[in-house]
Amino acid sequence: MSTTRRLHIQPAGNAVIAQGMRDIQTELKLPMAFPPEVEAAAAKAAANPRLPELDRSDIALVTIDPAGSMDLDQALHVERTDGGYRVHYAIADVAAFVSPGDPLDLEAHRRGETLYGADARIPLHPKVLSEGAASLLPGQLRPALLWTMELDPSGEGVAVDVRRARVTSRARLDYAGVQQRIDAGTAEPMWAVLREIGELRRKREQSRGGVSLPLPEQEVSVVDDRWVLAFRARLPLEDWNEQISLLTGMAAAYLMVQAKVGLLRTLPPPDPHAIEHLRVTARVLGIDWPPGLDYPGFIRSLDPSKDLHVAMLTACTSLLRGAGYAAFDGTLPAQSTHSALAAQYTHATAPLRRLVDRYTGEVCVALCAKQSVPDWALAALPGLPATMQASGHRASQYERAVLNLAEAAVLAPRVGEVFEGAIVEVAHDDPDKGTVIVRDPAIEAGVSGTSGLPLGADVKVTLVEADPATRVTRFALAG
Repeated sequence: MSTTRRLHIQPAGNAVIAQGMRDIQTELKLPMAFPPEVEAAAAKAAANPRLPELDRSDIALVTIDPAGSMDLDQALHVERTDGGYRVHYAIADVAAFVSPGDPLDLEAHRRGETLYGADARIPLHPKVLSEGAASLLPGQLRPALLWTMELDPSGEGVAVDVRRARVTSRARLDYAGVQQRIDAGTAEPMWAVLREIGELRRKREQSRGGVSLPLPEQEVSVVDDRWVLAFRARLPLEDWNEQISLLTGMAAAYLMVQAKVGLLRTLPPPDPHAIEHLRVTARVLGIDWPPGLDYPGFIRSLDPSKDLHVAMLTACTSLLRGAGYAAFDGTLPAQSTHSALAAQYTHATAPLRRLVDRYTGEVCVALCAKQSVPDWALAALPGLPATMQASGHRASQYERAVLNLAEAAVLAPRVGEVFEGAIVEVAHDDPDKGTVIVRDPAIEAGVSGTSGLPLGADVKVTLVEADPATRVTRFALAG
Protein backbone atom coordinates (compact mmCIF):
# COMPACT_ATOMS: atom_id res chain seq x y z
CA MET A 1 0.00 0.00 0.00
CA SER A 2 1.03 3.57 -0.55
CA THR A 3 -0.02 6.84 0.97
CA THR A 4 0.98 8.78 -2.13
CA ARG A 5 -1.86 10.76 -3.71
CA ARG A 6 -1.37 11.75 -7.34
CA LEU A 7 -2.09 15.45 -7.79
CA HIS A 8 -2.73 16.71 -11.31
CA ILE A 9 -2.90 20.40 -12.09
CA GLN A 10 -4.56 21.65 -15.25
CA PRO A 11 -3.57 23.71 -17.08
CA ALA A 12 -0.06 22.58 -16.21
CA GLY A 13 1.49 25.75 -17.63
CA ASN A 14 -0.06 28.15 -15.09
CA ALA A 15 2.66 30.64 -14.11
CA VAL A 16 1.77 30.72 -10.39
CA ILE A 17 1.80 26.95 -10.09
CA ALA A 18 4.96 26.62 -12.20
CA GLN A 19 6.87 29.11 -10.03
CA GLY A 20 5.55 27.47 -6.89
CA MET A 21 6.78 24.07 -8.09
CA ARG A 22 10.25 25.47 -8.76
CA ASP A 23 10.34 27.03 -5.29
CA ILE A 24 9.36 23.74 -3.64
CA GLN A 25 11.99 21.79 -5.51
CA THR A 26 14.66 24.31 -4.52
CA GLU A 27 13.61 24.44 -0.85
CA LEU A 28 13.59 20.67 -0.46
CA LYS A 29 16.85 20.31 -2.43
CA LEU A 30 15.26 17.66 -4.61
CA PRO A 31 17.44 15.72 -7.05
CA MET A 32 16.14 16.96 -10.40
CA ALA A 33 18.59 16.15 -13.21
CA PHE A 34 20.70 12.99 -13.10
CA PRO A 35 24.49 13.42 -13.05
CA PRO A 36 26.07 12.92 -16.50
CA GLU A 37 27.80 9.69 -15.45
CA VAL A 38 24.44 8.23 -14.36
CA GLU A 39 22.76 9.15 -17.65
CA ALA A 40 25.71 7.64 -19.53
CA ALA A 41 25.50 4.43 -17.49
CA ALA A 42 21.76 4.26 -18.11
CA ALA A 43 22.19 4.65 -21.86
CA LYS A 44 24.83 1.91 -21.91
CA ALA A 45 22.67 -0.41 -19.78
CA ALA A 46 19.62 0.24 -21.95
CA ALA A 47 21.55 -0.95 -24.98
CA ASN A 48 22.88 -4.08 -23.24
CA PRO A 49 20.24 -5.67 -21.00
CA ARG A 50 20.92 -9.04 -19.38
CA LEU A 51 18.16 -11.17 -20.91
CA PRO A 52 17.27 -14.44 -19.17
CA GLU A 53 17.18 -17.74 -21.04
CA LEU A 54 13.55 -18.57 -20.22
CA ASP A 55 11.20 -17.20 -22.88
CA ARG A 56 7.59 -16.66 -21.75
CA SER A 57 6.58 -14.23 -24.45
CA ASP A 58 3.76 -16.68 -25.18
CA ILE A 59 1.79 -15.32 -22.20
CA ALA A 60 -0.73 -12.69 -23.34
CA LEU A 61 0.32 -10.07 -20.79
CA VAL A 62 -1.01 -6.49 -20.81
CA THR A 63 -0.24 -3.42 -18.72
CA ILE A 64 -2.96 -1.36 -17.05
CA ASP A 65 -2.04 2.07 -15.64
CA PRO A 66 -3.22 5.70 -15.53
CA ALA A 67 -3.50 7.17 -19.00
CA GLY A 68 -0.18 8.39 -20.38
CA SER A 69 2.00 6.32 -18.03
CA MET A 70 5.30 5.18 -19.51
CA ASP A 71 7.10 3.74 -16.45
CA LEU A 72 5.32 0.40 -16.63
CA ASP A 73 6.39 -1.89 -13.76
CA GLN A 74 3.76 -4.61 -14.08
CA ALA A 75 2.12 -6.67 -16.81
CA LEU A 76 -0.80 -8.96 -16.03
CA HIS A 77 -2.59 -12.06 -17.25
CA VAL A 78 -5.24 -13.98 -15.28
CA GLU A 79 -7.22 -17.08 -16.15
CA ARG A 80 -9.52 -19.66 -14.64
CA THR A 81 -8.18 -23.16 -14.03
CA ASP A 82 -9.74 -26.46 -12.99
CA GLY A 83 -8.58 -25.72 -9.44
CA GLY A 84 -9.47 -22.05 -9.29
CA TYR A 85 -7.39 -19.28 -10.87
CA ARG A 86 -3.89 -18.63 -12.19
CA VAL A 87 -2.25 -15.20 -12.04
CA HIS A 88 0.78 -14.30 -14.14
CA TYR A 89 2.31 -11.02 -12.97
CA ALA A 90 5.45 -9.85 -14.74
CA ILE A 91 7.50 -7.24 -12.87
CA ALA A 92 10.15 -5.15 -14.63
CA ASP A 93 13.59 -6.61 -13.88
CA VAL A 94 15.65 -3.55 -12.98
CA ALA A 95 18.56 -5.79 -11.95
CA ALA A 96 18.93 -6.73 -15.62
CA PHE A 97 20.23 -3.18 -16.15
CA VAL A 98 21.68 -2.14 -12.77
CA SER A 99 24.70 -3.76 -11.12
CA PRO A 100 25.61 -3.47 -7.42
CA GLY A 101 27.79 -0.42 -6.83
CA ASP A 102 27.53 1.02 -10.34
CA PRO A 103 26.50 4.69 -10.89
CA LEU A 104 22.85 3.72 -11.45
CA ASP A 105 22.75 1.72 -8.23
CA LEU A 106 24.39 4.43 -6.15
CA GLU A 107 22.06 7.12 -7.50
CA ALA A 108 19.00 4.94 -6.88
CA HIS A 109 20.10 4.52 -3.25
CA ARG A 110 20.44 8.29 -2.94
CA ARG A 111 16.93 8.85 -4.32
CA GLY A 112 15.05 5.86 -2.85
CA GLU A 113 11.85 6.34 -4.82
CA THR A 114 10.13 8.34 -7.51
CA LEU A 115 8.65 11.60 -6.19
CA TYR A 116 5.22 12.72 -7.34
CA GLY A 117 4.06 16.31 -7.24
CA ALA A 118 1.43 17.49 -9.70
CA ASP A 119 2.75 16.72 -13.18
CA ALA A 120 6.37 17.24 -12.09
CA ARG A 121 7.64 13.70 -11.53
CA ILE A 122 11.18 13.15 -10.23
CA PRO A 123 12.06 9.59 -11.24
CA LEU A 124 14.14 7.00 -9.42
CA HIS A 125 15.93 5.98 -12.62
CA PRO A 126 16.78 7.91 -15.81
CA LYS A 127 13.95 7.89 -18.33
CA VAL A 128 15.98 5.91 -20.87
CA LEU A 129 15.42 3.02 -18.47
CA SER A 130 12.27 3.84 -16.50
CA GLU A 131 10.26 4.89 -19.55
CA GLY A 132 12.29 2.99 -22.12
CA ALA A 133 14.40 -0.15 -22.01
CA ALA A 134 13.27 -1.42 -18.57
CA SER A 135 9.60 -0.44 -18.93
CA LEU A 136 7.19 -3.19 -20.00
CA LEU A 137 6.14 -1.32 -23.13
CA PRO A 138 3.95 -3.18 -25.63
CA GLY A 139 5.49 -5.23 -28.40
CA GLN A 140 8.95 -5.21 -26.80
CA LEU A 141 10.85 -8.23 -25.49
CA ARG A 142 11.73 -7.36 -21.91
CA PRO A 143 13.50 -9.02 -18.96
CA ALA A 144 11.08 -9.53 -16.08
CA LEU A 145 10.51 -11.31 -12.80
CA LEU A 146 7.57 -13.52 -13.70
CA TRP A 147 5.34 -14.33 -10.72
CA THR A 148 2.98 -17.28 -11.16
CA MET A 149 0.39 -17.66 -8.43
CA GLU A 150 -2.22 -20.39 -8.18
CA LEU A 151 -5.43 -19.58 -6.29
CA ASP A 152 -8.17 -21.87 -5.08
CA PRO A 153 -11.86 -21.13 -5.87
CA SER A 154 -12.09 -18.86 -2.82
CA GLY A 155 -9.18 -16.71 -4.03
CA GLU A 156 -6.71 -18.04 -1.47
CA GLY A 157 -3.17 -18.53 -2.74
CA VAL A 158 -2.04 -22.17 -2.78
CA ALA A 159 1.22 -21.99 -4.77
CA VAL A 160 3.71 -19.31 -5.79
CA ASP A 161 6.74 -19.20 -8.04
CA VAL A 162 8.88 -16.35 -9.35
CA ARG A 163 11.68 -16.63 -11.88
CA ARG A 164 13.44 -14.52 -14.46
CA ALA A 165 11.91 -14.66 -17.92
CA ARG A 166 11.65 -12.77 -21.19
CA VAL A 167 8.14 -11.42 -21.68
CA THR A 168 6.28 -9.27 -24.19
CA SER A 169 3.30 -7.13 -23.28
CA ARG A 170 0.51 -7.18 -25.85
CA ALA A 171 -0.95 -3.75 -25.06
CA ARG A 172 -0.55 -0.61 -22.95
CA LEU A 173 -4.03 -0.04 -21.48
CA ASP A 174 -5.41 2.62 -19.17
CA TYR A 175 -7.95 2.28 -16.38
CA ALA A 176 -10.56 4.65 -17.77
CA GLY A 177 -10.58 3.06 -21.23
CA VAL A 178 -10.86 -0.52 -19.98
CA GLN A 179 -13.46 0.40 -17.34
CA GLN A 180 -15.54 2.00 -20.06
CA ARG A 181 -15.44 -1.23 -22.07
CA ILE A 182 -16.28 -3.28 -18.98
CA ASP A 183 -19.30 -1.09 -18.25
CA ALA A 184 -20.42 -1.33 -21.89
CA GLY A 185 -20.06 -5.12 -21.91
CA THR A 186 -17.43 -5.08 -24.68
CA ALA A 187 -14.30 -5.83 -22.65
CA GLU A 188 -12.14 -8.90 -23.24
CA PRO A 189 -13.07 -11.96 -21.10
CA MET A 190 -9.91 -11.65 -18.97
CA TRP A 191 -11.29 -8.58 -17.20
CA ALA A 192 -14.26 -10.58 -15.91
CA VAL A 193 -11.78 -13.03 -14.40
CA LEU A 194 -9.83 -10.17 -12.83
CA ARG A 195 -13.06 -8.88 -11.31
CA GLU A 196 -13.79 -12.31 -9.80
CA ILE A 197 -10.31 -12.54 -8.30
CA GLY A 198 -10.39 -8.96 -7.05
CA GLU A 199 -13.72 -9.42 -5.31
CA LEU A 200 -12.68 -12.76 -3.81
CA ARG A 201 -9.46 -11.24 -2.50
CA ARG A 202 -11.39 -8.34 -1.00
CA LYS A 203 -13.68 -10.81 0.82
CA ARG A 204 -10.64 -12.63 2.20
CA GLU A 205 -9.23 -9.29 3.33
CA GLN A 206 -12.44 -8.52 5.18
CA SER A 207 -12.54 -11.94 6.85
CA ARG A 208 -9.07 -11.48 8.36
CA GLY A 209 -9.87 -7.95 9.56
CA GLY A 210 -7.87 -6.05 6.96
CA VAL A 211 -8.79 -3.02 4.91
CA SER A 212 -7.44 -1.51 1.71
CA LEU A 213 -7.64 2.25 1.61
CA PRO A 214 -8.74 3.37 -1.87
CA LEU A 215 -6.56 6.46 -1.98
CA PRO A 216 -7.96 9.30 -4.08
CA GLU A 217 -6.48 11.34 -6.87
CA GLN A 218 -6.80 15.07 -6.44
CA GLU A 219 -7.20 17.37 -9.40
CA VAL A 220 -6.93 21.12 -9.73
CA SER A 221 -8.66 22.62 -12.75
CA VAL A 222 -10.03 25.91 -14.02
CA VAL A 223 -13.81 26.27 -14.32
CA ASP A 224 -15.29 29.60 -15.41
CA ASP A 225 -11.98 31.34 -14.67
CA ARG A 226 -11.88 29.96 -11.11
CA TRP A 227 -9.49 27.38 -9.71
CA VAL A 228 -11.32 24.29 -8.45
CA LEU A 229 -9.93 21.53 -6.21
CA ALA A 230 -11.73 18.20 -6.50
CA PHE A 231 -11.21 14.55 -5.65
CA ARG A 232 -11.41 11.84 -8.33
CA ALA A 233 -13.01 8.63 -7.18
CA ARG A 234 -11.20 5.40 -8.00
CA LEU A 235 -12.60 3.07 -10.63
CA PRO A 236 -13.58 -0.48 -9.65
CA LEU A 237 -10.91 -1.79 -12.04
CA GLU A 238 -8.23 0.02 -10.03
CA ASP A 239 -9.33 -1.81 -6.88
CA TRP A 240 -9.32 -5.21 -8.60
CA ASN A 241 -5.85 -4.59 -9.99
CA GLU A 242 -4.60 -3.39 -6.61
CA GLN A 243 -5.63 -6.73 -5.13
CA ILE A 244 -3.23 -8.47 -7.54
CA SER A 245 -0.40 -6.25 -6.33
CA LEU A 246 -1.32 -6.95 -2.71
CA LEU A 247 -1.52 -10.68 -3.46
CA THR A 248 2.01 -10.55 -4.89
CA GLY A 249 3.32 -8.60 -1.90
CA MET A 250 1.84 -11.14 0.48
CA ALA A 251 3.25 -14.04 -1.56
CA ALA A 252 6.69 -12.41 -1.45
CA ALA A 253 6.39 -11.94 2.31
CA TYR A 254 5.38 -15.60 2.70
CA LEU A 255 8.48 -16.77 0.82
CA MET A 256 10.77 -14.58 2.91
CA VAL A 257 9.17 -15.40 6.26
CA GLN A 258 9.42 -19.14 5.53
CA ALA A 259 13.12 -18.72 4.75
CA LYS A 260 13.64 -16.17 7.58
CA VAL A 261 15.44 -13.72 5.34
CA GLY A 262 14.23 -10.60 3.59
CA LEU A 263 12.42 -7.37 4.27
CA LEU A 264 8.80 -6.69 5.29
CA ARG A 265 6.54 -3.66 5.05
CA THR A 266 5.10 -3.15 8.53
CA LEU A 267 2.43 -1.02 10.19
CA PRO A 268 1.56 -1.07 13.91
CA PRO A 269 -2.09 -1.06 15.06
CA PRO A 270 -3.69 2.41 14.97
CA ASP A 271 -3.70 4.67 18.02
CA PRO A 272 -7.23 4.79 19.55
CA HIS A 273 -6.93 8.60 19.74
CA ALA A 274 -6.38 8.71 15.97
CA ILE A 275 -9.55 6.67 15.45
CA GLU A 276 -11.50 9.12 17.63
CA HIS A 277 -10.14 12.03 15.59
CA LEU A 278 -11.41 10.33 12.44
CA ARG A 279 -14.83 9.87 14.02
CA VAL A 280 -14.99 13.63 14.54
CA THR A 281 -13.92 14.15 10.93
CA ALA A 282 -16.70 11.85 9.73
CA ARG A 283 -19.28 13.80 11.72
CA VAL A 284 -17.96 17.07 10.30
CA LEU A 285 -18.36 15.73 6.78
CA GLY A 286 -21.85 14.46 7.53
CA ILE A 287 -20.89 10.79 7.15
CA ASP A 288 -22.58 8.27 9.45
CA TRP A 289 -20.20 6.18 11.57
CA PRO A 290 -22.33 4.12 13.99
CA PRO A 291 -20.73 3.64 17.46
CA GLY A 292 -20.59 -0.15 17.05
CA LEU A 293 -18.91 -0.11 13.62
CA ASP A 294 -15.16 -0.71 13.67
CA TYR A 295 -12.67 1.15 11.49
CA PRO A 296 -12.36 -1.50 8.71
CA GLY A 297 -16.13 -1.73 8.51
CA PHE A 298 -16.43 2.05 8.29
CA ILE A 299 -13.89 2.24 5.44
CA ARG A 300 -15.84 -0.41 3.53
CA SER A 301 -19.02 1.62 3.98
CA LEU A 302 -17.58 4.61 2.14
CA ASP A 303 -18.50 5.27 -1.47
CA PRO A 304 -15.48 6.49 -3.49
CA SER A 305 -17.82 8.04 -6.06
CA LYS A 306 -18.92 10.67 -3.49
CA ASP A 307 -16.65 13.68 -3.02
CA LEU A 308 -17.08 13.90 0.76
CA HIS A 309 -16.42 10.18 1.15
CA VAL A 310 -13.21 10.57 -0.84
CA ALA A 311 -12.27 13.47 1.45
CA MET A 312 -12.84 11.09 4.38
CA LEU A 313 -10.58 8.50 2.79
CA THR A 314 -7.89 11.14 2.45
CA ALA A 315 -8.17 11.92 6.17
CA CYS A 316 -7.84 8.20 6.93
CA THR A 317 -4.36 8.11 5.41
CA SER A 318 -3.20 9.49 8.78
CA LEU A 319 -3.44 5.94 10.14
CA LEU A 320 -0.81 4.77 7.64
CA ARG A 321 1.88 7.19 8.80
CA GLY A 322 3.53 4.66 11.11
CA ALA A 323 4.38 2.34 8.24
CA GLY A 324 7.99 1.24 7.92
CA TYR A 325 10.27 -1.55 6.76
CA ALA A 326 11.93 -4.29 8.78
CA ALA A 327 14.90 -6.28 7.45
CA PHE A 328 15.70 -9.68 8.92
CA ASP A 329 18.10 -12.59 8.49
CA GLY A 330 17.49 -15.52 10.80
CA THR A 331 15.05 -13.93 13.27
CA LEU A 332 11.72 -12.35 12.35
CA PRO A 333 11.17 -8.76 13.53
CA ALA A 334 8.96 -8.26 16.59
CA GLN A 335 6.57 -6.19 14.45
CA SER A 336 6.17 -8.27 11.31
CA THR A 337 2.63 -7.53 10.13
CA HIS A 338 0.93 -4.72 8.29
CA SER A 339 -2.07 -3.91 10.49
CA ALA A 340 -4.17 -2.36 7.70
CA LEU A 341 -3.87 -5.59 5.71
CA ALA A 342 -3.92 -7.84 8.78
CA ALA A 343 -1.19 -9.86 7.10
CA GLN A 344 2.53 -10.08 6.47
CA TYR A 345 3.35 -8.06 3.37
CA THR A 346 6.18 -6.48 1.44
CA HIS A 347 6.69 -4.15 -1.51
CA ALA A 348 7.70 -6.16 -4.57
CA THR A 349 5.82 -4.86 -7.62
CA ALA A 350 7.20 -1.40 -8.46
CA PRO A 351 11.01 -1.57 -8.89
CA LEU A 352 11.06 1.19 -11.50
CA ARG A 353 9.64 3.58 -8.89
CA ARG A 354 10.82 2.19 -5.54
CA LEU A 355 14.30 0.96 -4.65
CA VAL A 356 13.30 -1.68 -2.11
CA ASP A 357 11.29 -3.70 -4.65
CA ARG A 358 14.45 -4.59 -6.58
CA TYR A 359 15.83 -6.27 -3.46
CA THR A 360 12.68 -8.12 -2.39
CA GLY A 361 12.36 -9.45 -5.94
CA GLU A 362 15.98 -10.63 -5.91
CA VAL A 363 15.49 -12.44 -2.59
CA CYS A 364 12.34 -14.20 -3.79
CA VAL A 365 13.90 -15.31 -7.11
CA ALA A 366 16.76 -16.90 -5.19
CA LEU A 367 14.44 -18.61 -2.71
CA CYS A 368 12.21 -20.07 -5.44
CA ALA A 369 15.30 -21.37 -7.24
CA LYS A 370 16.48 -22.89 -3.93
CA GLN A 371 19.66 -20.83 -4.14
CA SER A 372 21.39 -18.60 -1.63
CA VAL A 373 20.41 -14.96 -1.64
CA PRO A 374 23.22 -13.03 -3.40
CA ASP A 375 25.76 -11.54 -1.01
CA TRP A 376 25.25 -8.03 -2.43
CA ALA A 377 21.53 -8.22 -1.67
CA LEU A 378 22.07 -9.58 1.84
CA ALA A 379 24.60 -6.85 2.54
CA ALA A 380 22.15 -4.13 1.49
CA LEU A 381 19.10 -5.37 3.42
CA PRO A 382 19.95 -3.91 6.86
CA GLY A 383 20.35 -0.38 5.47
CA LEU A 384 17.23 -0.35 3.30
CA PRO A 385 14.72 0.56 6.06
CA ALA A 386 16.60 3.78 6.84
CA THR A 387 17.06 4.59 3.15
CA MET A 388 13.36 4.12 2.45
CA GLN A 389 12.33 6.02 5.59
CA ALA A 390 14.36 9.02 4.44
CA SER A 391 12.99 8.88 0.89
CA GLY A 392 9.46 8.41 2.19
CA HIS A 393 9.83 11.47 4.39
CA ARG A 394 11.07 13.48 1.41
CA ALA A 395 8.18 12.21 -0.72
CA SER A 396 5.66 13.22 1.97
CA GLN A 397 7.21 16.68 2.25
CA TYR A 398 7.00 17.13 -1.51
CA GLU A 399 3.43 15.89 -1.70
CA ARG A 400 2.32 18.09 1.21
CA ALA A 401 4.03 21.18 -0.20
CA VAL A 402 2.45 20.70 -3.62
CA LEU A 403 -0.98 20.18 -2.07
CA ASN A 404 -0.55 23.33 0.05
CA LEU A 405 0.39 25.21 -3.11
CA ALA A 406 -2.67 23.93 -4.96
CA GLU A 407 -5.04 24.74 -2.10
CA ALA A 408 -3.65 28.26 -1.76
CA ALA A 409 -3.95 28.79 -5.53
CA VAL A 410 -7.55 27.55 -5.51
CA LEU A 411 -8.57 29.78 -2.60
CA ALA A 412 -6.50 32.90 -3.37
CA PRO A 413 -9.35 34.73 -5.16
CA ARG A 414 -11.73 34.00 -2.26
CA VAL A 415 -9.96 35.72 0.66
CA GLY A 416 -12.62 37.36 2.83
CA GLU A 417 -15.34 34.82 1.99
CA VAL A 418 -17.13 32.82 4.70
CA PHE A 419 -17.13 29.01 4.57
CA GLU A 420 -18.92 26.28 6.51
CA GLY A 421 -16.86 23.69 8.36
CA ALA A 422 -16.05 22.22 11.74
CA ILE A 423 -13.20 22.22 14.22
CA VAL A 424 -11.43 18.84 14.20
CA GLU A 425 -8.38 19.68 16.28
CA VAL A 426 -7.38 22.20 18.98
CA ALA A 427 -3.74 22.84 19.83
CA HIS A 428 -2.71 21.55 23.26
CA ASP A 429 -0.68 24.66 24.03
CA ASP A 430 -3.10 27.25 22.62
CA PRO A 431 -6.89 26.73 22.66
CA ASP A 432 -7.30 29.57 20.15
CA LYS A 433 -5.45 27.65 17.42
CA GLY A 434 -6.40 24.45 15.67
CA THR A 435 -7.56 22.79 12.49
CA VAL A 436 -10.79 23.22 10.56
CA ILE A 437 -12.26 21.03 7.87
CA VAL A 438 -14.02 23.13 5.27
CA ARG A 439 -16.75 21.32 3.39
CA ASP A 440 -16.52 23.08 0.03
CA PRO A 441 -13.80 22.76 -1.09
CA ALA A 442 -13.12 19.77 1.17
CA ILE A 443 -9.77 20.68 2.74
CA GLU A 444 -8.09 20.91 6.14
CA ALA A 445 -6.38 24.16 7.16
CA GLY A 446 -5.28 26.14 10.17
CA VAL A 447 -7.89 28.21 12.03
CA SER A 448 -7.77 30.70 14.89
CA GLY A 449 -10.28 32.12 17.36
CA THR A 450 -10.34 34.59 20.24
CA SER A 451 -12.02 32.71 23.07
CA GLY A 452 -11.14 29.06 22.55
CA LEU A 453 -12.01 26.84 19.57
CA PRO A 454 -15.04 24.55 20.06
CA LEU A 455 -13.68 21.09 19.24
CA GLY A 456 -16.09 19.12 17.05
CA ALA A 457 -18.49 22.05 16.59
CA ASP A 458 -19.97 23.21 13.29
CA VAL A 459 -18.65 26.68 12.58
CA LYS A 460 -18.46 29.41 9.99
CA VAL A 461 -14.95 30.56 9.18
CA THR A 462 -13.55 33.46 7.21
CA LEU A 463 -10.67 32.89 4.83
CA VAL A 464 -8.05 35.38 5.99
CA GLU A 465 -5.06 34.21 3.95
CA ALA A 466 -4.43 32.08 0.85
CA ASP A 467 -0.98 32.84 -0.52
CA PRO A 468 0.49 30.57 -3.21
CA ALA A 469 3.92 32.19 -2.72
CA THR A 470 4.14 31.03 0.91
CA ARG A 471 1.73 28.08 0.43
CA VAL A 472 -0.23 29.20 3.50
CA THR A 473 -4.00 28.92 3.82
CA ARG A 474 -5.53 30.23 7.04
CA PHE A 475 -9.04 30.76 8.44
CA ALA A 476 -10.51 32.55 11.44
CA LEU A 477 -13.82 31.96 13.20
CA ALA A 478 -16.38 34.21 11.55
CA GLY A 479 -17.98 36.86 13.73
